[in-house]
Amino acid sequence: MRRELSTAALDALGVLRARGPEAMSFLQGQLSNDLTRLATDRALLAGYHNPQGRVIALLRVLQLAPGDLLAVLPRELVPAVSARLSKFILRAKVKLVDDSQSWRITGLLAAADGDAEGSAADPAAATVVAALPAAVDSVAHIADAVAVQVAERPSRWLLLTPATRSPPAGGATVPAPEIWRRRAIAAGEPQVYGATSEEFVAQMLNLDALGAIAFDKGCYTGQEVIARAHYRGRVKRRLQRFVTRGPQALGPGDAGTLADGRAFKVVDAVQRADGSCEFLAVAPLIEDESAPASPEATSAERLAAEMLPLPYPLPS
Repeated sequence: MRRELSTAALDALGVLRARGPEAMSFLQGQLSNDLTRLATDRALLAGYHNPQGRVIALLRVLQLAPGDLLAVLPRELVPAVSARLSKFILRAKVKLVDDSQSWRITGLLAAADGDAEGSAADPAAATVVAALPAAVDSVAHIADAVAVQVAERPSRWLLLTPATRSPPAGGATVPAPEIWRRRAIAAGEPQVYGATSEEFVAQMLNLDALGAIAFDKGCYTGQEVIARAHYRGRVKRRLQRFVTRGPQALGPGDAGTLADGRAFKVVDAVQRADGSCEFLAVAPLIEDESAPASPEATSAERLAAEMLPLPYPLPS
């Protein structure tokens, strides 16, 4: 349904900008996705990894024009990612800058059946709605703004507007970005924050299931480890979705033991209205008979949580 839109200010996101005639070829050698598939009307999700294949950051990469790329990631990680990537530029004709102050990032959310967040429809957004891209990873340029669809059923878009301009959607704004976060968690979309940077190998975050890894491209940092996990055996610990059976506060990086003895580490989490916590966590797959348990944790210390389905299949 595209007749109603709600908007959420996503101030926790930032922008890393890569400019120069070799910007794409430089990032092609650093990120896990195949940036040759990038276009002004197509964005890509990609991971930036350390040599051990662990995810430093997740970036949604857009192309404004040839030689001018934007990467959206948590604002807290932009300076560190920029500094780390800059060490490898050498003679490449590319310049990296933290461009977060130049952009306002807004989340656009289509109405969903059963919504209880109280988000308001945006009566002034009809022209914007008509111009929004209609497929995941597709991009539309709306005046000075750039919109990329990141999910469907219900649809969500990221809208990047120059900081000197108002977002073209206008209208009402959802009071809290937790609504956007709740939709992302329900969609099984991981995010990497300072607390979890370099904690997880790419497949642990289901990046292969989400199309963020190109196994047929050339070398990039961490590629050997990621390819070995892909071709030589099933990944035994993966991102899964849970909800606690009672009030609980969890955040990225929190670790514990589930009621069935499986150790977990939280990737992202959001509170529900009843105080329970819906969260994404990396844990051993339940069907894996060799999944390590934590027998030292007493029943009182174990977290009572119910597994929820992911909206996509995991690779076998």
